[in-house]
Amino acid sequence: MKYLTIILTSMVCLNLLSCKSRNEIKKPNIILIYADDLGRGLLGTYGQKIIKTPNIDMLANEGVSFKNAYGCHFCAPARASLLTGMHDVRPNQWKITKGGIYQNLDNGMTFEEIKDSIHKMAMPAKPKEVFLGQVAQKAGYTTAEFGKLEWGFATTPERIERHGWDYHFGYYDHQRCHGFYPPFLFENGNKIDIPGNTHIDCAKTNNVESEEGYKDRWDMTGKSFYSEDIIMEKLLGYIDNYSDTKVEKPFFMFFPTQLPHGPIAIPEIHEDFKYDERLTEMEKEYASMVKMLDTDVGRIMERLDSLKLLENTIIVFASDNGHEVYAQQENRTNKEVDLTTGKKYDNIKTKFLSNLSNDVFDGNDGMSGLKRSNWEGGTRVPLIWYWKGKIKEGVVSEQRVANYDFLNTLAEIAGEEELKEKDGISYAKTLFGGKSEVHPYIVTNSKLGPALVTSDGWKLRYHLKKDVFQLYFLPEDYQEMKELSAKYPNKVQDLKEILLMESGGSWN
Repeated sequence: MKYLTIILTSMVCLNLLSCKSRNEIKKPNIILIYADDLGRGLLGTYGQKIIKTPNIDMLANEGVSFKNAYGCHFCAPARASLLTGMHDVRPNQWKITKGGIYQNLDNGMTFEEIKDSIHKMAMPAKPKEVFLGQVAQKAGYTTAEFGKLEWGFATTPERIERHGWDYHFGYYDHQRCHGFYPPFLFENGNKIDIPGNTHIDCAKTNNVESEEGYKDRWDMTGKSFYSEDIIMEKLLGYIDNYSDTKVEKPFFMFFPTQLPHGPIAIPEIHEDFKYDERLTEMEKEYASMVKMLDTDVGRIMERLDSLKLLENTIIVFASDNGHEVYAQQENRTNKEVDLTTGKKYDNIKTKFLSNLSNDVFDGNDGMSGLKRSNWEGGTRVPLIWYWKGKIKEGVVSEQRVANYDFLNTLAEIAGEEELKEKDGISYAKTLFGGKSEVHPYIVTNSKLGPALVTSDGWKLRYHLKKDVFQLYFLPEDYQEMKELSAKYPNKVQDLKEILLMESGGSWN
């Protein structure tokens, strides 16, 4: 780690104002920690039994956690929705670029050629379009982004700056995020080489356990520095630099970590799992990835506390989408097959449940479905807000909120007017014991088709390929086992019309 610190000492000089006392800052710092593929069932506060997550649990125990928070169905639309304040059901809302192009950097393509290719492929932002980072900037914040940058699957420094980030460090290509030993990352548009990491694909491994796969994961040739460690060094250094500068501006920090997205890779097994006979080697490694995320949340808290910044900092913990099963092994775990019958899930009459596919972690918290689906397990996510001494402790909210609400929630907290052109609405008052405006419904998209959930828990899901609508009442049917469309045809028709409207008039 000493050498890692040396190669990362090029911390950008921040254009921060100094002079005024820290006590004169009225607005709180805000840190959004955005986990990747973290099903809420992986956290102790949502019921996890094997993996202990004391730091994240503490945020929930001393803050507000949500039981009905919705992300998106996978990584790219989730980040686009978060940063724009718009839902992902409307067609042609964003252009999702193709990943992997940065593997050609200095290997057939220059940086300028790659950027030109991405800019031609993806629509530029409209002149009046406002993004999350810009909302914070307008409110007087300095902004920083670390980790899995922007939506994708590939981006450029020009696009990141347009979205309102004063400082950014991490990956520009989400496909490269499938490996954890990058030979280079980017800082404010500058390529930062990581000596000792030699794999062009960042040392991506296999998703299914085998003897060959185990050897590949633990062959550390060309794997000197783990990406989460590199990014955390930068993130904590940013906080240190902010404190040293005694700036009068508050900061808004966005930390979209890779963890615990697979394929599974970790520098070492955590002590909690080394001798846990309930787990395979792959499951021990995956549990260690979740544990590292929790440890890093604790490191951020400790750094803020040591610098006397904690009491004036809001910490938000969320995830982009529902659970995914990465620790698969023949005759033990298969996310696509009901192991009790040997039949593949059809996602109409049968669907993934932890007990049927032997997910020992029950990462989707007992719900149906996984990432990319429009079952609740695919889109319902953890959401926790913490502000020491300001947000009431131990509140569990039943309010249905969406990923696309964060932009306007931040706007209200920062003292800005809500942006009425956005799909999201603020739930800030809920955080402080008041009553916020409530969505009449929330919409989400998926590989299967769109879905809608009303504020009182009626859910309509659509299976596009088979042209099937299904109706559920979630308050009485947590696992979506009782299909009610035949019993309530009028309800189906009413919700179908709303979903069609939100889908731009077409299911395609």
